Amino acid sequence: MTYKSFVIKVMTILLVCVIGAASFVYIMDPMWTFGQAHRYNDVQTVIDERQQKTNAITFQPFEKDTLLIGSSRSTYINQNDFEGMDVYNFAVSNMSVREYNSFIEYAKQERGKEFERIIIGLDFFKTSVDQSAAPRSLAQYEKKIDERFYRFKNLLSWDLLKYSYENFKMSKANTVKEERNYNGNNVAEAMKIDPEKTKQQTDAKIEKFKEVFYGKTYKYNPDYASYLAELKKNNPNTEFIVFTTPISTPLFQALIESNRLPDYERWLGDVVSVFGGVHNFMYPNTVTNEISNYFDGHHFYPEVGTLIAKELSGKEKDVPADFGEYVTAGELKQHLATIHTKAEKLVAVKK
Repeated sequence: MTYKSFVIKVMTILLVCVIGAASFVYIMDPMWTFGQAHRYNDVQTVIDERQQKTNAITFQPFEKDTLLIGSSRSTYINQNDFEGMDVYNFAVSNMSVREYNSFIEYAKQERGKEFERIIIGLDFFKTSVDQSAAPRSLAQYEKKIDERFYRFKNLLSWDLLKYSYENFKMSKANTVKEERNYNGNNVAEAMKIDPEKTKQQTDAKIEKFKEVFYGKTYKYNPDYASYLAELKKNNPNTEFIVFTTPISTPLFQALIESNRLPDYERWLGDVVSVFGGVHNFMYPNTVTNEISNYFDGHHFYPEVGTLIAKELSGKEKDVPADFGEYVTAGELKQHLATIHTKAEKLVAVKK
């Protein structure tokens, strides 16, 4: 074999390998840039939710009439469970209230007009100055999308090749193996765990919330209501459907023990003052009392997300009677009084 033919053979092998790897990444589409959805990528790992979901609405047709935003808790709500609405779940891990506007504005840009509805999942632990004061946005993710040949450079990424292979293995086994895996249509599932591990993870979350989120450094952000008001101002023709995310009763008890009930009341008051009402799920009820509805006391399983979607869709008959209450300004005082009674019972039981 001559030197020239050897080089050609090696180059040909390398080219075939590169094309094969790039084709595999394209087919598996781990960053959601090509809109691939099939049985071999229907269990996908979370690489970067902000980038993945932003990629999806940028590079695929985006005609949804309703946008859902919120933190990781809201990611577990199936966007297809809302009746009478065509919803895109744009919720991502650790989303701050300061990010809401940039997410909405980018989604409006890709849709070409305002949304008919925007559904917002609100978390109490995100009301502190620590968790909500710093300005955050989608800007860096938009910038990445604008890079020349962004989608095609991804096809040559070694890391994405490894993610593609892991997604292929999980999809072939049809097994959710992580805290959150997505299918090819933006629907999240959670790995089921046994009761003992659930208890361990719940206990750990309670300690973390007492120390970090409900602890001595907690200070309610006085500008919280103004952040929400900005959303209404920027979307004058949009209906807002706002709900609180339901944490487990043991975690709610930790809130009480940390003397955060007055801040919780202020939070609900602020939300109602801006939007006129709120669907409140965050209080002790038959769903939150059942720890098996959560994998860590903090994040609920998708089955609970389905109940939330039904309640917000006006299908209350399919939801436990005490799970979720729409509260307006005129009803807030009585609603809080009821929650106080529940709180007193929790404290009494623990004593």
